[in-house]
Amino acid sequence: MSGSTFGELFRVTNFGESHGPAIGCVIDGCPPGLALSESDIQQDLDRRRPGTSRHVTQRNEPDAVEILSGVYEGVTTGTPICLLIRNTDQRSKDYGNLLDTFRPGHADYTYWRKYGHRDPRGGGRSSARLTAPMVAAGAVARKWLAQVHGTTFIGWMSALGELPIPFVDAAHIPHNPFFAPNADILPRLEDYMDALRKSGDSCGARIEVRASGMPVGLGEPLFDKLDADIAHAMMGINAVKGVEIGSGFATVTERGSQHGDELSPEGFFTNHAGGVLGGISTGQDLVVSIAIKPTSSIRLPRASIDREGHATVVQTHGRHDPCVGIRATPIAEAMLALVVMDHALRHRAQCGDVVLATPAIPAGPAGG
Repeated sequence: MSGSTFGELFRVTNFGESHGPAIGCVIDGCPPGLALSESDIQQDLDRRRPGTSRHVTQRNEPDAVEILSGVYEGVTTGTPICLLIRNTDQRSKDYGNLLDTFRPGHADYTYWRKYGHRDPRGGGRSSARLTAPMVAAGAVARKWLAQVHGTTFIGWMSALGELPIPFVDAAHIPHNPFFAPNADILPRLEDYMDALRKSGDSCGARIEVRASGMPVGLGEPLFDKLDADIAHAMMGINAVKGVEIGSGFATVTERGSQHGDELSPEGFFTNHAGGVLGGISTGQDLVVSIAIKPTSSIRLPRASIDREGHATVVQTHGRHDPCVGIRATPIAEAMLALVVMDHALRHRAQCGDVVLATPAIPAGPAGG
């Protein structure tokens, strides 16, 4: 299957299936000399893993990562890094009724039409479980970027279904299962999810993610624009149906006098561009927002067809997230880190010797 490798110089090849013995990835292009251990990676996997609250799938996977290659005496060697995550809590019998039918909104029909064969257990290769290896690879990228450039990443949920989540304080984000930057709204979110689960239905979500401490100059001016690659990465996350950079679709109603981010020696006045101009990073925060569709696997009966083309009704049983967006924040952070990492290495390769007398403009008060 093509399309399983992401990146140019920092290349991540993803492998495995939802109910196979293991999932994982191979990272090629990680610079040598980076201190790296399983614990560096595990902390991000623990934020994404299933079974962490009553509001997500109860599949109980520890997602314990193993480093099989590319690290010697605790330091990366520059050779391919193989990361393995064993599946331990598959319940394949839950998908027995899906062998000959197709779940509406899922990849069942398109996979069958493309390959003529598919693994129906948990969605097989199309499962969101395959985001775990990308989170693991993202953790490696995040550590290198923090050490070399001081770049950091943070994400949060800004809407759950039709409920907006006003941003109050980033300190709240790690202390609730929704990655919500607002403690006061948590009871409403919990009641909303409890009612949704009881109904057998699902909802979507909006996730915001930012990179701070960005180097200036990452990205290319034409087909490999930094924001284009960010959009490519975010749309590669399961269930993502929309991506905004900076002001996004709000730019439709903005005037040029408002949208263009003015400069001063002290920094940019605003950040409507989301940290990217002409496909190249400005040094301001990268500002990204993604829209995640409602979970396709729901208990409610839905019209479909079988492999013979006959009309049928599908009900999906098993352990599913009523809102896959609840666990999407660490995934979005990881994918943004992978894009920045790849472009940082590409920039170093081509433009590492560029020296300018013009001082870099600080991110300023509008850095985010």
